[in-house]
Amino acid sequence: MSEVNRAEQIHNLDVTVWVGKHGIESVRDELDSQLDDRGMVKVKFHRSARAGTETADLADELAEMVDATVAETRGHTAVIARD
Repeated sequence: MSEVNRAEQIHNLDVTVWVGKHGIESVRDELDSQLDDRGMVKVKFHRSARAGTETADLADELAEMVDATVAETRGHTAVIARD
């Protein structure tokens, strides 16, 4: 997939996983399932989940938990992909 197509695909994704006060552990199984189905998932990290931690750090940790990679982070949103 070209970089332009990948960027467009990332842009067109809707957030389907929200991480809240229960942290990244609480969404691991759901994210894993969605990655199996779609290959790429947009995740939103609410303030209560961040608690002073950078979004990129949380996204990296979550991606590692589901054997995936972080395709992009922007603001408090990350796109996690499994190729």
